Amino acid sequence: MEMLSKKKKTVFLGQSVMYSGNAIYNTLVKVPKKKKIEMPVFEDVQMGLSLGMALNGYVPISCFPRFDFLILACNQLLNHLDKIQKMSKNQFLPKVIIRTSIGSKKPLDGGPQHTQDYTTIFKKVLTEVEVIYLNDPNKIYSQFKYMINPKVKKSFLVIENGDFYNDK
Repeated sequence: MEMLSKKKKTVFLGQSVMYSGNAIYNTLVKVPKKKKIEMPVFEDVQMGLSLGMALNGYVPISCFPRFDFLILACNQLLNHLDKIQKMSKNQFLPKVIIRTSIGSKKPLDGGPQHTQDYTTIFKKVLTEVEVIYLNDPNKIYSQFKYMINPKVKKSFLVIENGDFYNDK
C-alpha cells in the first residue's frame, strides 16, 4: 500500500482506513493521512464515491473490511462501475481498486456475516472489473504494481484471503 500511496492520484477510502478497527487498517499504517478518507458504514455510497473520483482522474483504493459488506455496494459495482465502459462506448474507463477480505474463522470465528467467500459469484457477474484473488503473499506487490500501471485501464476487485490456518 505504501507503493500505491506514492502515486500522485491515489486515495484510500473506507471503514478503518484512518482509525484501527479491522485488519485492512494495519496494511495502511505507512500511507500518509492526507491520502486517506475515513467513511461511515454506507457501502453503496462509498462505491459510488469511488466511481465518481475515478471519473475525475483519481485512483481510489476503496477498502471494504469484509467481502460480506461489499454485498451492500453491489448496485454501484454491478450496475455502474462494471457497465460504464459499455454504456459510454469506451469514453469512460475508470480505475478503482476495490479491496476486500474473507474473514478468518480462527482463532475467532466471526460467523457467517464475516467469513463468506463470494469469489466465484463475482467472477461470473463482473464483465469489465477484473477479479483478483490474492492468497499468496509473494504475489501481492506484483499484483498491485500491475493494477496501478497507467497502461492498464480498468478496475479491479481484489479479494484478500490471509488463510493462515488452512480452513477455507
